[in-house]
Amino acid sequence: MNFTITRQNLHNGLAAVSASIPSKTTLPVLSNILFEAKEDAVWMSGTDLDVAVRVKVPADVKELGRLTAPGKKLQEITRELPEQPVEVATRGEQIELKCGRSNFKLNGLPADEFPSLAEVDFSEGWTVTGKDVNGLIHHTTFAVSTEESRPILNGVLWELREGSMRMVATNGHRLARMGVPAESGGAPSADFIVPPGALQHVQRLFKDDDTIEVARSGNHLGFRADSTEVYTRLIEGTYPNYDQVIPRDNDKVATIDKKALESAVRRMAVVASDQTHRIRLKFEPGRAHLNVLTPDLGEGHDELEIGYEGEELEIGFNANYLLEVLRYMPTDEVDVAFKAPERAVTIEPSGDNDIDYLCLVMPLRLLD
Repeated sequence: MNFTITRQNLHNGLAAVSASIPSKTTLPVLSNILFEAKEDAVWMSGTDLDVAVRVKVPADVKELGRLTAPGKKLQEITRELPEQPVEVATRGEQIELKCGRSNFKLNGLPADEFPSLAEVDFSEGWTVTGKDVNGLIHHTTFAVSTEESRPILNGVLWELREGSMRMVATNGHRLARMGVPAESGGAPSADFIVPPGALQHVQRLFKDDDTIEVARSGNHLGFRADSTEVYTRLIEGTYPNYDQVIPRDNDKVATIDKKALESAVRRMAVVASDQTHRIRLKFEPGRAHLNVLTPDLGEGHDELEIGYEGEELEIGFNANYLLEVLRYMPTDEVDVAFKAPERAVTIEPSGDNDIDYLCLVMPLRLLD
């Protein structure tokens, strides 16, 4: 293998791929990036066996070939090289870099030892825009569960339908759901449960103006646009029926300035219990009172002016869940809807907008 490449292109390719390399692994070849020199470009691939990233980088290829080489070390070297063309060649199982007066040789491993990437047929898939997918990922993945007792909730549910798509994530205490209109291009409806790590690679590598092809093959899902590909294993199983936990009859709605509520909750959270993070919100016409009482620490009180006409009601919240949800709300004001102290509370963007976004927070019991 022998090719010449600009330092910037080499660095961009290595940066895109090396994020998918595991930091610790018992399989030495997983710390390496696979280089494949084809006619007019070089493909670089990295994987942690769950997610794989593959990018095509323009290069002047003089000799075809394949080899794996240490990903992080190559990235660190390339970052420090001068802005000159880099000549990359292989000798046996060594990769050699020449750039200006700098010369490096690193020990590699045979390409045959590198795990083969998922074979995905993109001809029968879906086409989505980077803006839509990145928006859904950004607004939902924070709600994914990190507990290993229910692996199905460790993923994001992605529903693809005729004319629309939706992502949902929950850990049983809070839930985020967002939908956008989308052209399916005649592909059938489908549901996937995608690991959030894979979606973070998608968000990192695909730009808003990219047109992304998405296709499934067995238990793998592939994303492809121009010169970038991401493959991931799907989480197997059936996602819980989230629709039945979203209340339809929350008849009391308070409209609240998002930043003011966020600051007040953050202040209260300082004095809240480290275990439960519980704060109380008491709603009354035109006003919300925030209270926190932690026996071994102290207490706090704050109040906000809000748009609310209903009867008085007090609800307990985990301050952390409330702050997370508010952080991702895209509008300046939010509608907080509730019915009773023990019923789920929904939070949605306020105002005349067509944003299909709903977050749900389960209340905490108030012990008097």
